[in-house]
Amino acid sequence: MLDETDRRLLDLLRENARLGISDLARRTGLARSTVQTRLDRLERGGAIQGYTVRLGQAATGALVRAQVMMKVAPKAQDAVVARCRGLSAVTVLHTISGGYDLVAEVAAPDTEALDAALDSIGRMEGVERTQSSVLLSTKINRG
Repeated sequence: MLDETDRRLLDLLRENARLGISDLARRTGLARSTVQTRLDRLERGGAIQGYTVRLGQAATGALVRAQVMMKVAPKAQDAVVARCRGLSAVTVLHTISGGYDLVAEVAAPDTEALDAALDSIGRMEGVERTQSSVLLSTKINRG
């Protein structure tokens, strides 16, 4: 279970994963050893699975992105997920509830490449129906 201090540490790291133990300790009012112990526990427990870079507009601004909802045939989800894993244009894939089974975020350098990626997804064996929406701008991204 995460307590309020754990959540505060995670929020700080979500804003800037490069913050050091000293910075985290100063911002939370905790001792450095306490911060280190908590981070070790959060990593061991799986709350923190890794530290990464979140790309900004300068790196991703030229990409055209879309959200693709997929209705998948019964028992075909594992195969569709594996095929999506093989498409470099698929940057994120989630299972969802409701009328669709999966939602993917797809990114491509231009609309032609995006169209080809969407066609590839639509032609996958096991994908019964798709609905795509081009993403225009990002208003909030908490990573």
